[in-house]
Amino acid sequence: MKVSVAGRLPMEKEKIKEFAGKVMSDLSGGMAAGLAYVGAQTGLFQTLSGQGPMTMENVIEKSGLQPRYVEEWLKGMVCAEYLQYDVDNETFELPDELGFLLASEGTDHYMGGLLHSLPMMLSVAPRVSDAFINGGGVPFEDYGQDGILAIDLMNRGLYEQRFVSYWLKSMPTVYEKLTAGGRVLDFGCGTGHATLTMADAFAKSQFIGLDIDPTSIEQACKNAQDAGLTGNLNFVQGTFSDLEPGQQFDLITTCDCIHDLTDPVGVLKKLCELLSADGTVFIIEPKVADSLTENINPIGALYYGMSVFHCMTQSLAAGGPGLGTCLGPSGMESLVKQAGFNSFEVLELKSQMTLFYAVRH
Repeated sequence: MKVSVAGRLPMEKEKIKEFAGKVMSDLSGGMAAGLAYVGAQTGLFQTLSGQGPMTMENVIEKSGLQPRYVEEWLKGMVCAEYLQYDVDNETFELPDELGFLLASEGTDHYMGGLLHSLPMMLSVAPRVSDAFINGGGVPFEDYGQDGILAIDLMNRGLYEQRFVSYWLKSMPTVYEKLTAGGRVLDFGCGTGHATLTMADAFAKSQFIGLDIDPTSIEQACKNAQDAGLTGNLNFVQGTFSDLEPGQQFDLITTCDCIHDLTDPVGVLKKLCELLSADGTVFIIEPKVADSLTENINPIGALYYGMSVFHCMTQSLAAGGPGLGTCLGPSGMESLVKQAGFNSFEVLELKSQMTLFYAVRH
């Protein structure tokens, strides 16, 4: 059935209802994600994890949180289908499979980091909207400690449990070189978890973590001290000019970083200069396809949102190209070839959300 609206062409009534349902579903999902963020932030998922059915009073007592807030959160999570509700016994239960994902901080399957990223990104939505009109963007440092924490929570477990044992091991020559003793630069190291994981695994190699953000480097140094790993690594806050001159590296790693840069080709050219003749640049980037139509899925929508509210806007804020989160393999290959590299390989590593590249002279 078609309906007519003044000044518009006739529209399908069923399609209007369909799109109204989609908007409501997206709004509901946003609120559910917000409630899930609260569950991760306050420890409510931990409270419920592995406990089986719990009464509301049990949850309130065990969590130590404010009763009225806990009550409303529990009911909201039931409606969002995060919690199971037994109407006869009035109990709430977190399925073990969901606890595996949301009450597992520090593991390679923890999804709470993504939840932590949402408030941080959406808090700058008014400023991003203004940038649509007036240009510019939101600099990285304006996301503050919340931004650093969200990135840390998203990546730490993955780096600690997969970086060496799976990702680097997929490159036997690199793995053997580091075992024997090599030099490694972790460019854009953030809070240093990838650097620390490598330094712990390869005692004979030397590692430098480089990042321009002083708060991230301060946390990286603290993480190194807490882990007792200071003998074969050093964290440097600054740019390439802050490295000792004349250094060459057998491995250069850069994790979820290239697409954020203000001068990606210039940085890659410098990495090419710093790489030893038989060295490798290991690049980690978000997993998206080159074709827009292949990205019409929940991960594609998530990554384009992250691009607008974080990755792209911070590059544009500094006068960069704003490559954004969804660069894709062809875009990355074009950048590395412009920088002077000749070898570009997409590594066949299993991951739902990440692409891995090996780049060589």
